[in-house]
Order: sequence, then C-alpha cells, then structure tokens
Amino acid sequence: MEQGPLGRDEIFEIVRDRLADILEIEPSSIGEGQSFADDLDADSLALIELVEALEEELADRTVGFRIEDEDLEDLKTVRDAVDYVHERTRDS
Repeated sequence: MEQGPLGRDEIFEIVRDRLADILEIEPSSIGEGQSFADDLDADSLALIELVEALEEELADRTVGFRIEDEDLEDLKTVRDAVDYVHERTRDS
C-alpha cells in the first residue's frame, strides 16, 4: 500500500515521540521552538539516537531516507529537525 507524503504535523509527532523516549521526558513537554541543547539538554549522543530512530521509522515511508551527518550540526531546534525531515520526505 502506497502512503502519501507525511504531513508536517505527523512528522512533528514522530520527532517529538522519539525524542521523548530518548530523553525520558513527557512528549507534551516538547515544543517546536525548543533548542535541543539549551532547552532539552539533548547532547550529541541523544541527537544521533534521534537520527537513527527517525531513519528507522521513516525508511518504510520514504525509501532511502537518511539524515546526513554534516546536516546534523545545522539542526538546532525541534523545528529544524521537523522541517528537515519534511523537506526530505516530500520529494521522494
């Protein structure tokens, strides 16, 4: 069954839920404007875990989806990550 591109809200929910699992916090406490480092205390290891979780989750929906290592340093906030994923999954 072919699924259409993921909507931005759906992507936010995936990012938020995976991040909440990794950081062991409530998903409802994560907002798009929050900075990974400053607001959520997510270190680089947590972000790598997030990337792996997103790649795994989205591989079924978007063939070959991956987050490039060099792009990771540009993802400073939850919104950056959602926008990044949204761009990549829309074009597939």
